Amino acid sequence: MAEANYTYFLEFLLLGLSEDPERQPLLFGLFLSMYLVAVLGNLLIILVVSSDSHLHTPMSFFLSNLSFVDICFVSTTIPKMLLNIQAQSKGISYVECLTQAYFSNNFVLMDDLLLTVMAYDRFLAICYPLKYTVIMNPQFCGVLVLLCWIITSWVSLIHILLMKDLAFSTVTEIPHFFCEVTQVLKAANSSTLVNAIFLYVATTLLGVPPVTGILYSYSQIISSLLRKSSITSRYKAFSTCGSHLCVVSLFYGTGVGVYLSSAVTHSSQASMIASVLYTVVTPMLNPFIYSLRNKDVKGALGRLLSRAASSLIDH
Repeated sequence: MAEANYTYFLEFLLLGLSEDPERQPLLFGLFLSMYLVAVLGNLLIILVVSSDSHLHTPMSFFLSNLSFVDICFVSTTIPKMLLNIQAQSKGISYVECLTQAYFSNNFVLMDDLLLTVMAYDRFLAICYPLKYTVIMNPQFCGVLVLLCWIITSWVSLIHILLMKDLAFSTVTEIPHFFCEVTQVLKAANSSTLVNAIFLYVATTLLGVPPVTGILYSYSQIISSLLRKSSITSRYKAFSTCGSHLCVVSLFYGTGVGVYLSSAVTHSSQASMIASVLYTVVTPMLNPFIYSLRNKDVKGALGRLLSRAASSLIDH
């Protein structure tokens, strides 16, 4: 009972990107703008995919799920940051912090697994076109996404259950703008050996196989494209992979940037700035990459805007 009362009164202080009061309005405006662009852009992708029958395909189904995850991801971290800036406060309760750590970790892992599933989808579509529609049926696609949610939810839950046993100061400072798992572990007063081991194992198991799978898929795709005699057919096949490849490069590139900035410089400020790339910038850019580089999505977006414009004229 004493421990329950102790944890109830725990408070964490999110130090944020800058403690300079003059920079707070600029940060508020910048992150509010990026948050709105990310949410509206991903909502538009979901709307386009669901409203256009030409996009009722496995790849578009995975894309709409990726957009949903990105909306949830930015909504887990940015609103609390904006609220703290507006209220001129840095506080976040113990329960709120663990909840934020759970969901942010969950959605990062979902991005990771969904991008891997999308690479597998492109591999089947290009290397085994005759078997593609049979293998990637709606039921199988649904099972793949459900499996991703189950894996990430359980891994994130184990992280939080292990963190519940850690001891913290009554007021704990976290040099970040949200409760990232690694930063919360660094702030603990008790041993985090078990947490570190699980973090390493989970990162390895959910990092190495997906990256290996994506690399293998694209090596097979490139090999298959090189065997095609027609340059037009090569371009058409690879154009369907271009947007996904850009998003994969952006996601893993920023992830590696966060890792290197924390491992090489040991600077929490450098790690935090790098974290902005994958927590805010990547979800914000994903809709633009898919709408600008994907001919089908671009066409569906044009048709949706045309219908919207026609309905406004009629009224």
